[in-house]
Amino acid sequence: MTTTISFNELRRIKDSLPDGSMHKIADQLNITVQTVRNYFGGTNYEFGKNCGLHIEPGPDGGIVVLDDTQILDMAKKILEENAAK
Repeated sequence: MTTTISFNELRRIKDSLPDGSMHKIADQLNITVQTVRNYFGGTNYEFGKNCGLHIEPGPDGGIVVLDDTQILDMAKKILEENAAK
């Protein structure tokens, strides 16, 4: 399922994650940590893969279309669990 989000909002979610969250997401999905970083706007494709992130220029950092929301959903769940503590 695709979703659209602003680049700045995507980065805000990434920056709000507690330490170790990238590794937790990568371990649960059996992907590299760099692939998770690339999902949030990183560009190191030597050690990570592209995960369906399409950025279009525009306001608020641009518009990002995500082909798969699994990583985003996991990040939001981590943030919700962290807020509940």
